[in-house]
Amino acid sequence: MEAIYFLGRYSGVIFFQITSPIEKMRIILTGIQLLLKTWILEMYMKTMTMRERMLAVIQGNEHDRVPFAIYEILVPPKEVLQHMGHGRIGIIRFCPIYRVEHPNCKFESQIFLKNETKYKRTYLHTPKGSLEEVRVYEPAFDSSTPSKHFIKTKQDYEIFWSYLEDCVILENYDQYYRDVADLGDDGFPKVECERTPWQQLWVEWIGLEGLSMHLADFPDHVDHTIDLMMKRERQQFEIAYRSPAPFINIPDNITAPAIGPARFRKYCVSLYDELAGMLEERGAKLFIHMDGFLKPLWKDIANSKVGGLDSFTPTPDCDTSVADAVTMWPEKILQLNFPSSIHLQSQSEVRQVADDILATAGHTGRLQIQISENVPLDIWRTTLPIIADAIEDFGSPFG
Repeated sequence: MEAIYFLGRYSGVIFFQITSPIEKMRIILTGIQLLLKTWILEMYMKTMTMRERMLAVIQGNEHDRVPFAIYEILVPPKEVLQHMGHGRIGIIRFCPIYRVEHPNCKFESQIFLKNETKYKRTYLHTPKGSLEEVRVYEPAFDSSTPSKHFIKTKQDYEIFWSYLEDCVILENYDQYYRDVADLGDDGFPKVECERTPWQQLWVEWIGLEGLSMHLADFPDHVDHTIDLMMKRERQQFEIAYRSPAPFINIPDNITAPAIGPARFRKYCVSLYDELAGMLEERGAKLFIHMDGFLKPLWKDIANSKVGGLDSFTPTPDCDTSVADAVTMWPEKILQLNFPSSIHLQSQSEVRQVADDILATAGHTGRLQIQISENVPLDIWRTTLPIIADAIEDFGSPFG
């Protein structure tokens, strides 16, 4: 307004009545300076924080740029922000919306080395007996996989039931508020319930081979365990429904070869739809961590009430392209994991893949690009700025 008033004051007859060339030039330069000041102020006001962009995608609002974020557990967040700059990348922090107390049960863990390899042995002590798990760690990311699972026999299930029946599920809203405040403009917590029972059993307690064998050898024990876990899950659903979080994530690590369409519908989609329906009542969305091979599940995902796919990983790492996802799930949000294998390619190839992702899904307004699977630790300083540059050059999804 200041610039318009100034130029208006000296426009037309008044301007041309001024005979001094120097005075005319001073007026023109002052007007240009004020216009630039106004333009810069407007641009500043339109620039969103990464937190605002992330929330805008989730809530279906317009945003100035496709959000770009990284799981906090993959790379030290302070190091990432220092290297990238605030506003160029956001931080995603895991935040369970529930907490568990088990007054009569106890976990006990110990770290040990074997042939210079790190292991962790964990005991779960219950009134009915104890279960043991052993995990082996890889050195690069300090991630682990079980070499011995908690549940191996029919009797182990009965010990596990003792633990499940002892658990008290409580709200964890204070943690959510702390995480929101701590992340500030630089990110947002990924607010979670635990995995659905089938996924949790094979990922955390039994292993896929063991669960398959147990389902054949003593199905009643497996079914009763799933019933107990569904009761526990629904208690978390109630907490999630009452929570202030604008979305809830279930970290199910869905991949079709490990579950198949029939079990996916029976054990997962039914629970997804239940929670999604509850969240819809208060305007929140449900996201599922689906980072695997999804082609056999395309129709079931499309027909579900799931609002978005967290860590959706497209070709070449998995079997669903970005174009497939946009076509098959036109209403669902894609929190797309930039394929890990591409980080190992040339800088020009990294940029080309980023440009292709943006060209295919960027204008939907439902895209977030993220680093949510392992990225080589010696290369992220090179590849993350390339992806951020592509996003900035792409501009507004609504332009």
